Amino acid sequence: MNEPSVLFICVSNRGKSVMAETLMRRRHGTLVVASSAGTNAALGGTVNDLSARVLEEIGAPVDAHEPRQVTDDLMVAADLVVIVGTAHLDAPPGVPVEVWAVDEPSERGIDGVARMRLIRDDIAARVDDLATRLHT
Repeated sequence: MNEPSVLFICVSNRGKSVMAETLMRRRHGTLVVASSAGTNAALGGTVNDLSARVLEEIGAPVDAHEPRQVTDDLMVAADLVVIVGTAHLDAPPGVPVEVWAVDEPSERGIDGVARMRLIRDDIAARVDDLATRLHT
């Protein structure tokens, strides 16, 4: 059986989708093929500094990541598309899409690295749940 492929999407492909891709690869890389893209990804950019920092804290560096724009071809090639956060997307017909309304600590007055750690931990739990669901 081939490993299922998941395409994680956020707006910029510099934060939440990168976290999801990186966490899936780090925690379940032998079981799930993970990639990411953004609905409004500027080419040549880098990962959000705080996102990179909290991933580095758990030994999951993202130095080589380059944001990329989502395309219909990327979505069609994936077994599942997961929208992480507030991105809006019209997927091609037949493409399964799941939406994760991830925690937004800034709504509770939590900002900076503390905010990013809470987002990372929420996404990590969702990644673990998804990997389990894909293999049961």
